[in-house]
Amino acid sequence: MLTWKNIMDFAVNGNPKPDRKVEKSNMEWKELLTPEQYRITRKKGTEAPGTGALCSVYDAGQYNCVCCNNPLFDSTIKYESKSGWPAFTQPIKENAIKYEKDSGFGMVRVEVMCNVCDGHLGHVFPDGPEPGGLRYCVNSESIKLEKE
Repeated sequence: MLTWKNIMDFAVNGNPKPDRKVEKSNMEWKELLTPEQYRITRKKGTEAPGTGALCSVYDAGQYNCVCCNNPLFDSTIKYESKSGWPAFTQPIKENAIKYEKDSGFGMVRVEVMCNVCDGHLGHVFPDGPEPGGLRYCVNSESIKLEKE
């Protein structure tokens, strides 16, 4: 189980090695994604709070990266954080997510990205439920649910 200490270590000292890498040109990403998916995943955008299609979906399944289909989160660790975005407590496996320190907008946060394609997902915070205490705050447009 990952903790905030692990997250900070990854953000400062380097991320776990992904199982594979997917690299595409901006034009290829634009052809593959909707304009909103492209804005969020490739340009580090965000959805307005409470507007994402997956905010209140709790169906059983697996959440994958919308860009490369990399498995990111399992539905069993999704929870209502009242943040306005889908929230998860842990990634599906340690090397699914890439972490980078984000000092934009006058605050220090940890950005989370798909470790396979570097698609922006959202941010992780140390205010989630126990036992791990993590809250992965993810844009609906950056993930897709594969229902069981």
